[in-house]
Amino acid sequence: MSLLPAAIAAYILVNAVAFLAYYRDKRLAEKAAWRTPESRLLALALIGPFGAFAAMQAFRHKTQKPKFRLVPLFVCLHLAIAAAFVLELIP
Repeated sequence: MSLLPAAIAAYILVNAVAFLAYYRDKRLAEKAAWRTPESRLLALALIGPFGAFAAMQAFRHKTQKPKFRLVPLFVCLHLAIAAAFVLELIP
């Protein structure tokens, strides 16, 4: 059980990194500078979907690209996994 706080902290950190990556890519897009590859943004969204989704909504970034419609599905997947863990912990 002592591993749980560390796992939660790591998960929050991964979501923060995803949020910052989407923010950075949006700012670079505005400057027409070298950008983060979409595959990297999607990989970050797979492991940190809440941060990626929040950034997409906050900065209106990548919301029209069809492949980025996967991000809400990643959020649902993570919610389902979290629910499974919580239900497993409840006796």
